Amino acid sequence: FDTEPSLYTVKAVLILDNDGDRLYAKYYDDTYPTVKEQKAFEKNIFNKTHRTDSEIALLEGLTVVYKSNIDLFFYVIGSSHENELMLMAVLNCLFDSLSQMLRKNVERRALLENMEGLFLAVDEIVDGGVILESDPQQVVHRVALRGDDVPLTEQTVTQVLQSAKEQIKWSLLR
Repeated sequence: FDTEPSLYTVKAVLILDNDGDRLYAKYYDDTYPTVKEQKAFEKNIFNKTHRTDSEIALLEGLTVVYKSNIDLFFYVIGSSHENELMLMAVLNCLFDSLSQMLRKNVERRALLENMEGLFLAVDEIVDGGVILESDPQQVVHRVALRGDDVPLTEQTVTQVLQSAKEQIKWSLLR
């Protein structure tokens, strides 16, 4: 039984919809190595938590902190001996970051339209299970910076045209 302090505090970050289906899942270790096992765990966790108002659960030997909003369920999972406050800080940071990025409209459709922002935000908060950031302002700022240097191939036509207009305008103003 390993109770050595470790930086690897987060085992998974999950977002499920109000039917318990996966919208986002990132597992940081091999507690559930196959997708089948992961989905079974997600169903179990959803069934145990979707009707309750609490924000913490012990399930399958893991500490689960969670929060729901409209049609989304957010979960941060750690080992059974993990500090719930640390896991809660990750959960709140993720939720508050998404809330700012989605202009307080944290619901399924808005999230699906901004999956790239979600991926970037989770990567800023947790890396390989290690908590890097718990300040949503910093996360939103870094996501915005990383969004600015999108390669040309991934920009939309509108963005490219806007950029071209700006460059032409500045060349005419010289």
